[in-house]
Order: sequence, then C-alpha cells, then structure tokens
Amino acid sequence: MKLLLRWLISAVALLIIANYIPGIKIIGVYPALVAALILGLINALIRPLAVVLTLPITIITLGLFTLVINGLMFWFASTIVKGFYVSGFMPAFWGALIMSLVGWGTNMMLKKTY
Repeated sequence: MKLLLRWLISAVALLIIANYIPGIKIIGVYPALVAALILGLINALIRPLAVVLTLPITIITLGLFTLVINGLMFWFASTIVKGFYVSGFMPAFWGALIMSLVGWGTNMMLKKTY
C-alpha cells in the first residue's frame, strides 16, 4: 500500500513541478504516472551504479556531485517516457532537487515508528 501511495505522490509532484519549472512539460496524468514509475526504477537500478562510478568526483565535491547525478537521471527519464519532456540540464536539475525533497518528505511521512 505504501508503495502505491509513494508512486501517486511522486506523480502528483511531477505534475506540480511541470507547472512551476519552465522547461519541464508533462502532457496528462498517464505520462506523469509512467514517469514516476520510470524515475523510481532508474533511481533503484541505475543511480547506485552511477554514484559508485563517480565516487572520486563526489568525494572531491563533498557530495554535491550527487545533485548532478540526480539531474542527469531525471533528464534520462524524460528521454524514455513519451509525454514527459525536459528541455535541458538546469530544468532537470531543479526538477530532480524538488523530487528528492518530495521523496524525503514522503519517506518521513510514511515512516513506521516502533
């Protein structure tokens, strides 16, 4: 149940981000749902490999290069999903930053306390 809720929250966040950040466009709810799913898969499968491969740069920049990786993963998702368009790196960077904050907030909200 929590997985579906996270997916829906991510899709709604993508729709809101597309309204406020110029350069990000989502045509409809269905592409937002697919984009949220693809972003989740990319962040689960490809992002860890990218983080490990760029570990020296990440260490030198004190972790700030991770923000660049997030932006690139966001941009990459837009190349896969039809109806989800990102016009460049800077919109992808800001979109990924906001999506990271939404994901963090969602995890805090849905976190089990024992």
